[in-house]
Amino acid sequence: MAAAGCGPGGGAVRALALVLQDEARPGGGGYCSGDTVRGRVLLELAGPLALRGLRLEAAGRARVAWGEAAAAGGGGGGGAAAPGGACGAAAGPVGPRREAEVRYLDVRQSLLREPRGGEESLVLLDGRHEFPFSFQLPQEPLVTSFTGKYGSIQYYVKAILERPAAPDQSVQTELQVISHIDVNSPALLTPVLRSQEKMVGCWFFTSGPVSLSAKIERKGYCNGEAIPIYAEIENCSSRLIVPKAAIFQTQTYLASGKTKSFRQMVANVRGNHIASGSTDTWNGKTLKIPPVSPSILDCCIIRVEYSLAVYIHIPGAKKLMIEMPLVIGTIPCISFSSRNSSITSQFSVDMSWLALTLPEHPEAPPNYADVVSEEEFSRHVPAYPPPIDCEEQLCCPVFAYIQEFRFQPPPLYSEVDPHPTDVEEVQPVSFML
Repeated sequence: MAAAGCGPGGGAVRALALVLQDEARPGGGGYCSGDTVRGRVLLELAGPLALRGLRLEAAGRARVAWGEAAAAGGGGGGGAAAPGGACGAAAGPVGPRREAEVRYLDVRQSLLREPRGGEESLVLLDGRHEFPFSFQLPQEPLVTSFTGKYGSIQYYVKAILERPAAPDQSVQTELQVISHIDVNSPALLTPVLRSQEKMVGCWFFTSGPVSLSAKIERKGYCNGEAIPIYAEIENCSSRLIVPKAAIFQTQTYLASGKTKSFRQMVANVRGNHIASGSTDTWNGKTLKIPPVSPSILDCCIIRVEYSLAVYIHIPGAKKLMIEMPLVIGTIPCISFSSRNSSITSQFSVDMSWLALTLPEHPEAPPNYADVVSEEEFSRHVPAYPPPIDCEEQLCCPVFAYIQEFRFQPPPLYSEVDPHPTDVEEVQPVSFML
């Protein structure tokens, strides 16, 4: 904080703050490419203050840095002893340092008018002052904010207060940026299947194979979702095995032509023990995704990737593991039908029995007049009588007579056709000699 002055324009700065208008983004997300960032710089003075300017800066960059360990024996006995005695000697030789940086955002604005001719500074009166600002993020894709082991991707907005006879005073706030990944894309909705087998034992003392096959219904998921895992484990060895599953995050950094990786487990689940000669099946065992950073696949110096590993712990032997690629997105899956179809394809079961549990209305039998020709119908039904006077000659409603002639019963069943046709159809028959 700047100290209070005693002459004109030497007032003290009580508070300097920067507030983003859209800091609480809908759904808890960050800013995206092309969004407009709005906010205010708040300045509270205890007296008149002379200023050279109030500047706003917005920057975003990806940075990578790590130190390489020196080769064994490098800097041996010829070097001078490090200061600090034993503590200095414990720190080994340091190799070259790898660094890289990529810029994504660089905005500069002046929030005060420029001093007029002959003026070196502006004088603000005591009290509270507000300076609104706004700027647009670039339209080209921005990389999601991230902080990792050997690098970070950060965006920030900074306000700098410039005074003529005092150090600059600044305030800064972080800008959360997100690059959306839609898991509804066809590439992320495809199922992933892996299988592997391992022979347990060594040389001639093998005890039998352990086989594992696993499947997930799609490749893309979002934070908070539970991944159903379908797996079949067969233990033909003589040992007691334990199946497990875990989500791994792999951070890869690139600088000066070298790469550095860091891998960590972010979630795991454990299955039941499987005795020798037994099998086990996971029919959708769930593994929930914790709050993690989305996958970062579009940065040239930092990559954040995920994988789902299903593995078997075998006592006295190396674990049997299969890994399936996983993409953590930001837009949840809405394709319910694709999920159902992938689950059904996991099991080769005839689902036609479901129709028995869903009875439908029985279909009405066809009308006799619809399936019998008019010629045959005339043989059984007499011709309609001539029109009559309904009011004078009928003793019942006309509708009763209409129904009597409209719905005639079918003819009696007989093995012999009572009305044979005159022409008999003859089909030629050929013989092979």
